[in-house]
Amino acid sequence: MTAVTRVGVGFDVHRFAADPERPLVLGGVVLSGPGLAGHSDGDVITHAVADALLGASGLGDLGTHFPDDDPAWAGADSLALLRAVARLLDGDGWTVGNVDCAVVAEAPRLAAYRTEMVERLSAAAGGPVSVKPKRSEGLGALGRREGIACYAVALVTRR
Repeated sequence: MTAVTRVGVGFDVHRFAADPERPLVLGGVVLSGPGLAGHSDGDVITHAVADALLGASGLGDLGTHFPDDDPAWAGADSLALLRAVARLLDGDGWTVGNVDCAVVAEAPRLAAYRTEMVERLSAAAGGPVSVKPKRSEGLGALGRREGIACYAVALVTRR
């Protein structure tokens, strides 16, 4: 039997919230600074990872499984959503090969948090996740510090 390997792409972007009390959550880590607007905790990194895994496995997208108009997901912990996605993949016979992320943020600087993010994301996803912080060098909405975005690519293999 030939193994089936598939690739998926995930993307998420959120603007900064108007609420100064909203925590900033990235890669499952709470950081200081203004939080991101969103129905859940607004964790763009975790959302992009989950979407990449769902896309690679052909199981839809994050909005299909956790719609932003469903009050049940208001303020949801994105790592819990990623764990649920990992269970969906496992139940459908998929194994996570790896997920690679590029996070675009002018601020805060993320290098000091990368190891903790990688550990939390990898544990929740059930496979290795890498995180690469990037800056947009002052260009566009992200460069003006209006929000944060993340791109992710996932590799999965059918067992």
